Formats: sequence, C-alpha cells, structure tokens
Amino acid sequence: MIEINLVPDIKQELLRAQIIRARVIFGSVAIGIVSVAVVILLVIYVFTFQTVRSGLADASIEQGSDKLAAVTDLTKTLTIQNQLTKISVLNSDKKIDSRIFDVLNAIIPPSPNNIQISNLAINSSLELITIDGQAANSYAAVEIFKKTIEGAVLRYTDLNDAPQEVPLASDISTSNTSYGEDTTGAKVLRFTLSFVYAPELFSPASKGVSVAITIDGNVTDSYLGVPKSIFADRATDITGVN
Repeated sequence: MIEINLVPDIKQELLRAQIIRARVIFGSVAIGIVSVAVVILLVIYVFTFQTVRSGLADASIEQGSDKLAAVTDLTKTLTIQNQLTKISVLNSDKKIDSRIFDVLNAIIPPSPNNIQISNLAINSSLELITIDGQAANSYAAVEIFKKTIEGAVLRYTDLNDAPQEVPLASDISTSNTSYGEDTTGAKVLRFTLSFVYAPELFSPASKGVSVAITIDGNVTDSYLGVPKSIFADRATDITGVN
C-alpha cells in the first residue's frame, strides 16, 4: 500500500504552531483563573476573617482593661510585683556589710592599747575600708592596731564547701595623725587608717566567714609594738662545729 502525503511540510508546521498556541493560551487562562481565585480568597480572608478576629481581640482587650480598672490600687500592686521579681537578683548581688562587726571584734587590740573608732566608711567600689579613730596609748597603740590588721586572715568556705583562707587586708596605711583630747580631757592620738579588704569578706558566695589573727604565732604587745624587720627565724647549728 502506497501512502501519499498531500499536506505540505509548511502546512504541518502551521498546524503544530496552532496546537502549541492553543495550549499556551489554555495554560495562561487556567493560571489567570487560579490567580484570580487566590486573590479573591485573600480579599475574603482580609476583609472577613481578619476583621472578625480583630474585633474579637479588641473585645478581649477591652474586657481585660475593664477588669484591671476595677482592681483597687492597681499601680501599687504592679509596683510590688515588679519589685518581687527582682528580689532574687538583688539578694544574689547584695554585699553582707554586717560582717564588718566581726572584723572589728577581731582586729581591735585589747587593753591597754585601746582604740576608739569615731567613723568607719566602706567603699565597695574600691573595696576600701577607712577608719577614723583615736588611741589612748598614742603611737604604740596605732602601730599595734596596724600590725594586727596585717596579720589578720579571712577564713570561709566557697560554693563547693571547700575551706579557704586569704589575707584580710592589703595596702594598709595610716594618715592624719595628731594629738587631741577626748571628752574626759585625756590626751589621745587621732588617726585615719585605711586598707583594701579581700573581696570575699562581704561576698554572699562566702559562707561561714571568720577572721583570725595569725602573726607568725606571736600576738604579744612586745612583738606588735616593734618593727617586724628585727625578727628572724633562729639560725640552725652547723654540723661538726662546737
């Protein structure tokens, strides 16, 4: 059987182009219809559901506002609640300044080297303690007071319950020394003593804090009242020499 193609090649190409054009037009129309449908749905959502939702939210807000307005002393209540939320933070950062009384009980020399304190200041930013005082036993008592502080150590336990020991003070200095009279007319030496304290002293992280005086085991007035440079360990014997 012999088949004869009566349609020229140009005719076939034209038919193919028409079919492709029809498909493109159909696809474009379909996409346009879907796009219009999506736009319509968005418009319905925005102007219907969102409006309803916004109205419900406004109603809820108004209802809540009415309830708050009905609360007596609302401002005070909110202020107290806000302060309560900060109590734990404040407690963790709060310095325990009351430990200064334990320090004074340990470092003030006993009679006859009496020391009287007229003013005490704690500068937490510089970790500095400044003491204004007077001594009945003049310079000797002040020197003993200073050396007692030099020999003081701070004992405590850290957060892991491990015992720790650090020097209580550093950079100890005296100034403004002058003679005067106390309220009874007795002659006294006025002075100002300052020192940098160990940060562990007032830290809330330090537990079981105590102050001890350890001046190489010697706490006598004769030792405290003379320069430390004249003291030394006893020389050892030389083997074989009589």
